[in-house]
Amino acid sequence: MALISYLSRSRRFEQRLAAARGRLLRLALAWCRNRQIAEDLVQETLAKALERHAQLRDEERLLAWLTSILANCWHDHLRHHREHADLDEIAEEDLGSTAGCPEDDCLQNEIVRRVRAVIATLPAGQRMVITLVDLEEFSYAEVAEILNIPIGTVMSRLSRARASLRTQLLEEQQAPRLTLVRRQAP
Repeated sequence: MALISYLSRSRRFEQRLAAARGRLLRLALAWCRNRQIAEDLVQETLAKALERHAQLRDEERLLAWLTSILANCWHDHLRHHREHADLDEIAEEDLGSTAGCPEDDCLQNEIVRRVRAVIATLPAGQRMVITLVDLEEFSYAEVAEILNIPIGTVMSRLSRARASLRTQLLEEQQAPRLTLVRRQAP
């Protein structure tokens, strides 16, 4: 009977891991801005979660636990690849679109592209905090636990990240734009 209980719990755990994969991939993409690296990080995260599933004390906190493992995998990756060369931008097809007319889709994709581009310029710590709080909707306490930093650090990084994001987007919006003018034939 214990074996059957263990097997059903194990299958349920694997299903929950599979369900969390997409969310982990979005986070990894936001942090590293490279699809291959993000997929590797998620794969490593899921492998570690399977190996260490006994360490998960509260199944309701699975996503926070997985995100913590992902953050540690990302930190390990950064340690092993010290140079911070610019990574490839996320492909256009990864931006997704909303249902609507093509103009709305184009505008939405342009907004997403601009916000992602600005977030990509933030320091790694700020980028991680803003994606966890604003995009993935973790609480400050959960982010502090995931990143293993004090809650005050979460709040200050988030404040600086939001201010920088706001400033850069406003500057971009106010920057003069070039317009094309057609010449009349003589």
